[in-house]
Amino acid sequence: MVDHSDTGLGKDTAYTDQYDAALLFPILRNKARATGEKEGAETGGLPFLGTDLWTAFEISWLNQQGLPQVAIGEFIFPCTSDAIIESKSFKLYLNSFNQTQYPSMDAVQAVMQADVSAACGAEIEVQLYRVGDYNEIRPVAESEGTCIDQRSVSVDTYQPNAGFLQADSSALVSETVYSHLLRTNCPVTDQPDWASVYISYKGAQIDADGLLKYIVSFRQHQDFHEQCVEKIFVDIMARCQPQELSVYARYMRRGGLDINPYRSTVNKSPSAFRQVRQ
Repeated sequence: MVDHSDTGLGKDTAYTDQYDAALLFPILRNKARATGEKEGAETGGLPFLGTDLWTAFEISWLNQQGLPQVAIGEFIFPCTSDAIIESKSFKLYLNSFNQTQYPSMDAVQAVMQADVSAACGAEIEVQLYRVGDYNEIRPVAESEGTCIDQRSVSVDTYQPNAGFLQADSSALVSETVYSHLLRTNCPVTDQPDWASVYISYKGAQIDADGLLKYIVSFRQHQDFHEQCVEKIFVDIMARCQPQELSVYARYMRRGGLDINPYRSTVNKSPSAFRQVRQ
């Protein structure tokens, strides 16, 4: 786990309601990934493609008549960006729009896209939606696949253990399995983060009991959402060697923000849905 004690993260912060792009706090991805390499992650070039989809439910500003406006925002970060944004700083940044006037939602969207892209060192996709339109665009649904949560397994390991992962090379399959039991912990605040994780793959069939125990083993692990998903991806690739693999975690909303990392061997976007707990 990366040490953030030399930063302002996790400390008391003054809230501002006037626009301030300087509130965004980038965290270099390669710093976190370097720590992961010591735990068995691949070195060199990235072994995956993917994005991080952030959904912000608490966006507000004033129109030019002083009337509050609200929106839901989606921010898509490529996994190749230089940095991610520390989530508390992102929430503070969004709150800084609250008492600032803008002529339109498009103007707010353009400011956010420029600011966040500059902070991350990559082009970030930003889309704001009217609240009344969002449910049709992102309906609550469940991914296709098989839930493995009701399997009868005994668990006593709550730190990541890739040794639980096994695959049967005599059984070749193409399937999606998922679990709602993923729990990790913020490395800054130690608050729990809850998620559903969806694993789609082609290749030797992964032992479902072992996979479930592996997912549960993250229960006391401290790391950011993105690094947890990358570790799951790398561990499955190393232990089970699928021909194709996608790992998609839908984390529950905290402070009006949900973070949904997606890592894959194939260049495609994850399914556009909201899990019922989000």
